[in-house]
Amino acid sequence: MLPLDPFQPMGAIATTSQGLAQLQRIVDVGIPLSIWVSPQLGAHRPVQTYEGPLAAHLQKHWCHYRAWIFALACGAVVRLISPLLTHKSQDPAVCVLSENGQWIVSLLGGHSAGGDRLCHILSATLGATPILTGASYSQGYFAVDTWGTALGWQRGAGDWHAIASQQAQGKALQVYQTCGSALWRTGLSSDQPLELVSTPPLENAVWITEKVLPSSVTSGVAWHPRVLWLGIGCERGTSAALIQHAIDQTLAQARLSPLAIAGLASIDRKADEVGLCQVAKAHDWPSRWFSAQELAPVTVPTPSAIVAAEMGTPSVAEAAAVLASEGGRLIVPKQIYRQGGEGGAVTIAIAQSEREFIPRQGSLSLIGTGPGSLDQLTLGARSALLAADILVGYTLYLELIAPLRQPGQMVAAYGITQERQRAQVAIDLAQWGLNVAVVSSGDCGIYGMAGLVLELLAEADITNLPVAVFPGVSAVNAAAARLGAPLMHDFCTISLSDRLTPWPVIKKRLQAAAEADFVTALYNPRSRDRQQQLVDAKAIFLEYRSPQTPVAIVRAAYRPEEHITLTTLGAFEPAAVDMFSLVLIGNASTRRFQDWLITPRGYLGNPKASLSDRGD
Repeated sequence: MLPLDPFQPMGAIATTSQGLAQLQRIVDVGIPLSIWVSPQLGAHRPVQTYEGPLAAHLQKHWCHYRAWIFALACGAVVRLISPLLTHKSQDPAVCVLSENGQWIVSLLGGHSAGGDRLCHILSATLGATPILTGASYSQGYFAVDTWGTALGWQRGAGDWHAIASQQAQGKALQVYQTCGSALWRTGLSSDQPLELVSTPPLENAVWITEKVLPSSVTSGVAWHPRVLWLGIGCERGTSAALIQHAIDQTLAQARLSPLAIAGLASIDRKADEVGLCQVAKAHDWPSRWFSAQELAPVTVPTPSAIVAAEMGTPSVAEAAAVLASEGGRLIVPKQIYRQGGEGGAVTIAIAQSEREFIPRQGSLSLIGTGPGSLDQLTLGARSALLAADILVGYTLYLELIAPLRQPGQMVAAYGITQERQRAQVAIDLAQWGLNVAVVSSGDCGIYGMAGLVLELLAEADITNLPVAVFPGVSAVNAAAARLGAPLMHDFCTISLSDRLTPWPVIKKRLQAAAEADFVTALYNPRSRDRQQQLVDAKAIFLEYRSPQTPVAIVRAAYRPEEHITLTTLGAFEPAAVDMFSLVLIGNASTRRFQDWLITPRGYLGNPKASLSDRGD
């Protein structure tokens, strides 16, 4: 299933059977969608029906969905939704799908609601053509009002329209960042004008900060990463009003923004404290509860013997804030609040985490991108790539799919021997809350990253992370297509890389494949530091097969530098092969016809063969 949580729940409306059929295609690929149709269309279908005028129905349900898909004419959609629009920061994304499934238009909420991104994902899923008219899409820049969306940042004060206009005009933006991840910068295009500054700017700048925007800033905007953890202790029965007042006072004194709050933390004995729970619920803040045994070892500036005697730990607020921030810096020591005429007391401390809190569950998409040409990508793989917040993979493979990257999609590129690092980073990012695409060339489950990622998940017993595998065209399939039909009979693939598999084991497999007369595809045949293995493989096959056995070297299939060499086992030169090549050795019946290789299945020699004898 595609990671589309930022758009859920999604509603959809169709008024004709053709439009309903297109919406049903979206559901059929696993995208949750609440489809509304008229009673006439809804008979015997798994959809919801509306009664009365469509406009009235839409007015009733408009705010219940974060995105809408209409299988209607654009003009009709405009007339239906125009009375419902409030502000771009609040309106849902709206996409319009043509009834023949050929076009899909990002009509509303392209930036703030993610409509452009949703349009791209759905177009790839359906094989439709996306129509986007925003400046960020046409100019290819990462829109300033979406920089922190994937990382859970919250938009603060400032003239966002003016800053967005400045960006659309190609003017450089000054950026002053005091907290949060710098990962968002990998979503910028290389030519996007940006100036990172180390001193607070006073005008025409973007602040990424835990602080409120200073009054001295005449023009600018603020993004607030959620890095602040409130450690709170309170007397039993303290009201939510007093707790909220204490929070407001503490933030104001430290000039910290409420939008930068990640959540609150306390001792587990306070997990049922009514006022504390009411405050957390009112702000939709997560709560983290710690035992006295967890809190006691934390070094804090103001421990209390009285608290230790009563709670079993010398600190609640400060220690809880530090633990919740995962060892972050305590920036506000504990403050104690009471209010005349009201019972109860509140103790508050604030710690700042190194990494911001992302208030959603992440996911892993393990994607095979095929041989390298974008037209060889499956629709599922293309959709999953577009839906990802960040792409993780080998540098070359990320470069091959670079034309598909959307403004704002982050990247984490690694070297060719850093597979484990890639896999572990991908898991960490997904656990953090990002939708992560792990990219492999070919098929991710054939010598790709899928196995390693799943192994690490199993090793760590991580069971609550959504994982989806999207297959791709493997190198053996791509090479076979370029060669004709060499895999019409039984075949096998063997990697000659002994970095993870001992050479004696590989040698035994080569001997078994050669003796069993399998058509054999050799992956990772030769590298700068590994040259003898292919020479040995040739010798092994010559023990069992004729020197006239057809052999093909397919280098960089479906890429601009593609090169194919047809030869025989006897004449085959291992020195002509590199790591970008696949070597295919035919079996005893494989033959060459012009520039094609054919391995007969046996139909011509067996007139009784039927359709049921066919394979894949």
